[in-house]
Amino acid sequence: MINPVHLRTLLEVVAHRSFATAATRLGYTASAVSQQMTALERSTGTTLFVRGARSITPTPGALRMVRHAKRVLTDLDALMADVATISTDATDLEEIKLGIFPSLATYALPQILKAPDWASLGINLRLWIGEPQQTVAGLGTGGDLDLALIFQVGPGGLSWPASLERTWLGDDQFRVVIPASWPIADDSQLTVDQLAEWPWIFHHPGTSDATLISRLFSSYNIHPQVAAYCDDFNASLSLVSSGLGAALVPDLAMANAPEGLRIIDAPEIRLARSIFALKPENSKKPKVALVLDRLAQILAQ
Repeated sequence: MINPVHLRTLLEVVAHRSFATAATRLGYTASAVSQQMTALERSTGTTLFVRGARSITPTPGALRMVRHAKRVLTDLDALMADVATISTDATDLEEIKLGIFPSLATYALPQILKAPDWASLGINLRLWIGEPQQTVAGLGTGGDLDLALIFQVGPGGLSWPASLERTWLGDDQFRVVIPASWPIADDSQLTVDQLAEWPWIFHHPGTSDATLISRLFSSYNIHPQVAAYCDDFNASLSLVSSGLGAALVPDLAMANAPEGLRIIDAPEIRLARSIFALKPENSKKPKVALVLDRLAQILAQ
């Protein structure tokens, strides 16, 4: 019986013509490599090397074995990779349908899916990325979502059925973001009167964010100049970095902010959107709690 470990060692020895170099690359001692090659010769009945005082030379038999070993080890690696994707018990694999808003999805999902232990949890995650109004609808009558991550800006503007269980996960603070090219000191504390003199990039009128921001400025009797309407935070940040205007952007959306912009302190501007998890009270999928726990951990950071 040929040991695949010995075949891998053989490839290194033949490639480098040295037991010592192969040992270094594989994390063995030179003596261990020599012993493996002796064991391989014994199990195959083939002389693999002509050993000199300071060198080794592969025999034709060794070179032929290398060609076959490469194919065998490639097939073995493919087999192990395929087996690793198969749950030992198909009933352990649970499908979770998750609704999540874009800025949280961009920030949190890569951390969840790339976690070393994610594959071992037995979760098949299906995603619905959309605004809170869409994901709440997916939890209502006729919807099939198991969990929804939504945000609420202010006390109104978004409602959900009483049958849903709500969990508060944190607040996402809005920041005043300006082009780096604007002649404003980094340590400046600006008033709303000063902010009113700038061109702004706002959400389209009627959205929850736009309504809250409009109310804030209106409470100071300020009607700022609007340079652009944009509901996509990434696009808004790009416009800010290009010098078009300032914007109010939540922390989650700042994770992938481009260069060419700065955050300015405006003490009178204190806005946040609250992040909630919603799920049916009668949910029968225990692994929903695992997904929710991962999201809560990431937001806590």
